[in-house]
Amino acid sequence: MPSQLIKNNFRIDKLPHIWCPGCGHGILMRAITVAIEDLGLDKDKVCIVSGIGCSSRAAGYMDFNTLHTTHGRALAFATGVKLANPDLHVIVISGDGDASAIGGNHLIHACRRNIDITAIIFNNNIYGMTGGQYSPTTPNGDKGTTAPYGNIDRPFDMCELACAAGATYVARATAYHANQMINYVKKGLAHKGFSFVEGISSCPTYYGRKNKKGTSVDILTSLKDTFVDLKLKDKLPAEKLEGKMFMGEFKETILPEYTDEYQKIIDRLKK
Repeated sequence: MPSQLIKNNFRIDKLPHIWCPGCGHGILMRAITVAIEDLGLDKDKVCIVSGIGCSSRAAGYMDFNTLHTTHGRALAFATGVKLANPDLHVIVISGDGDASAIGGNHLIHACRRNIDITAIIFNNNIYGMTGGQYSPTTPNGDKGTTAPYGNIDRPFDMCELACAAGATYVARATAYHANQMINYVKKGLAHKGFSFVEGISSCPTYYGRKNKKGTSVDILTSLKDTFVDLKLKDKLPAEKLEGKMFMGEFKETILPEYTDEYQKIIDRLKK
């Protein structure tokens, strides 16, 4: 990471971060700052909101207007921020547990409202900060401290969930595919409406260790081998897609944005 990028975007006195060696969250956090710089956004017009969890530590390291909120409520706080000041670029950094478990209702309603917020989900398939419990995205059969014999729940596909709930921009990359992650975050920030960008992260300490995934390098390599571009879904034979997951842009559409519609009501009442 170039030193100038750190000086421009991070609270130097808060570094180094406390994430475990091999965690993919630093790569995803960097992707957000590179996207902000590439777009030339005024940092005073950027507000980053996070909830609770490993991913949510990012807000404390990033030198913008930041809110570190309660568990699962980042999107609720962010909605208030955006309604109060629609000119802000509001970014939510959340984890798979924070966004799809305790915060699941906030997620689906932010999607359906199409409020101009960019939600960036650091998905490591586990509750990493609180002890390794399985989350709504933990693959079926994988282990956690609360699923010592294997998870029997069907996992959420968070991008499919966001699409179904009404998000108007939905994309996924991984910590291995860092350049794609940067591009999707940039598109999400430029999109007028609710954008949902999922970054598949690596957790060697809890998820990897409990499920015998190997070293940190092994886990990142598995992301490279497991995720294929969504554009290839209908082009590759079935045997080539066995055991694969998809990354790419799942949805991009334009619909009326929530704060614009709210302002129309205000303007109408003033007449």
